[in-house]
Amino acid sequence: MDQSKIGRFIADTRKAKSLTQRQLADALSISDKTVSKWETGKGLPDVSLMLPLCGALDITVNDLLTGEKVSASNYQKKAEENMMDLIKENQENKKRMILSIICGVITIIAVCSLVIIASYLELPAAVRILLILLALATAAAGVGAAAVLEVQAGYYVCPACGAAFVPTLEEYVKGYHTFTRRRLTCPSCGKTSMCRHRIVR
Repeated sequence: MDQSKIGRFIADTRKAKSLTQRQLADALSISDKTVSKWETGKGLPDVSLMLPLCGALDITVNDLLTGEKVSASNYQKKAEENMMDLIKENQENKKRMILSIICGVITIIAVCSLVIIASYLELPAAVRILLILLALATAAAGVGAAAVLEVQAGYYVCPACGAAFVPTLEEYVKGYHTFTRRRLTCPSCGKTSMCRHRIVR
């Protein structure tokens, strides 16, 4: 899906209905920063907001995902294209998540192996130090690669305003986390909270 095209369509449709970003945001119980983010192509509405947004703008979900008013003759074709785009995006996110897990597991095995070799084999001190340094470098590279893959797999949802966003790698790494949530600052409302990680839309 073309986020920039969808954003321009939301902005044009809102203006055609003589609504300000604030008025649209109030109708959806979100911040105007969230609307601005959509309109500048920096994010897409969360699934839970798509129907209310379409209702407020008097458009269909198919129009929204296409980024233009869909004629009756093209409706079925565009609906199928949008569905395929969503399926493709979800599959890519799942692949990234699986690769992130595999990368993490390989990193753990490699680091543990190097540490065991350095600890238990009779080796010169210089070789032992090199193995430990190699283990540290492997750990850093593996964790970095896993983090890059995971941050690109899906998006996070702010519990305060419902905005969906992808954090920067720095925010992702610094954020305290559990298996499904990470402490992040929402770029739309500015609140810092435990945001849920979602892989599929």
